Amino acid sequence: MNSLPPSLAPWPAGEPPPDVLVVAGEASGDEHAARLIQGLRARRPNVRVAALGGPALKEAGAHLLYDLSAHAVVGLVEVLKNYGFFKELFSQTLAWIEKFQPRAVLLVDYPGFNLRLAKKLYETGRSRRAGGKVSVLYYIAPQIWAWKANRRFSMAKHLDALAVIFPFEPAYFGDTKLRADFVGHPFAMAGHHLPVSYDVNGPILLLPGSRTAPVSRIYPAMLAAFALYRRSRPTAHAVTLVSGPGVHRELERCLAACPDVAPHVTLQPISEGAAGRTVLTSSGTMSLSCALAGIPGAIVYRANPVTYLVGRSVVNVPYLGIANLLLGQSAWPEFIQGDAKPAALSHRLLECEAPAAHEQAAKDAAKLRALLGEPAAPPDAAPRWLEDKLFDHG
Repeated sequence: MNSLPPSLAPWPAGEPPPDVLVVAGEASGDEHAARLIQGLRARRPNVRVAALGGPALKEAGAHLLYDLSAHAVVGLVEVLKNYGFFKELFSQTLAWIEKFQPRAVLLVDYPGFNLRLAKKLYETGRSRRAGGKVSVLYYIAPQIWAWKANRRFSMAKHLDALAVIFPFEPAYFGDTKLRADFVGHPFAMAGHHLPVSYDVNGPILLLPGSRTAPVSRIYPAMLAAFALYRRSRPTAHAVTLVSGPGVHRELERCLAACPDVAPHVTLQPISEGAAGRTVLTSSGTMSLSCALAGIPGAIVYRANPVTYLVGRSVVNVPYLGIANLLLGQSAWPEFIQGDAKPAALSHRLLECEAPAAHEQAAKDAAKLRALLGEPAAPPDAAPRWLEDKLFDHG
């Protein structure tokens, strides 16, 4: 990552001010925001959208100021290493808002950056809640039901509106003055296609995530596990989905260090999707996609040791995987830090070959779909929510 970000792209000269600036800092947020903007454009074709996001938002018609999704980091150590970068980006974002005066700022997930931005817009009097002209909207709330529940009070103070994606989330804001509108989970929306699917005759899926630093720690363990697995399944092949050029380079570096197994692993763009018979996945959004697809497997995660120790001291959750958190059980076993040993992961891959493993994964997938989709939100709930918040002030 560069020590400092380049200047944000200006809004096109002569154009009216943007209706909304979207801030989506990760690949998954970029994709969710893009679907939301596509839905909004179907209702308001002439809406003017700027974005700190990624390629999906650009394809959806947003004027991309900076590809923030290519610079996602997670963890205390990683954030500290890039402190200067994010401090400058934060300052430039505030200056851009002040100069080009969007009607609203739509914050998508990415709470470490976005909640601070909401707070600063309030403290400087720019947000509507503070008497200013900019509506500060939040789509896909932080998981306060899992950890740091007190964030709901600062969110209620600093945000003008909030849209949540789990049907049980509005109740968690019931003791605040902030209304939380349930607009449906993006994965439960009509027409959404998961990037993965189950195929009993398919390859092994090795999915280490969309952030370069975690990939550098997780993927070698996955490759070592796959190498062990191939000792008993010598014809086995694996597929890894790639989310961007930075991750692609890191995956290729890892494969170059494993010449015996590299010829048996295919890298392909996430846009092409993949079908597999079992999976090793990181704990992020992809793990939920795999769970919803009913693919048996395991969650693998390795963080910087300092980040992990600090995180364990402040985050008290029984699981890392969102599917396991929602189900309240270890439906997809988690191999974290030192437990992510190749022998254990290879053994799990062999366990998942049993028909009972897929049958159980399919049952758990059905439970997850019910949790995400009941009560069902209308298919256009999220775009309609955004339209209302953008244009209800004239």
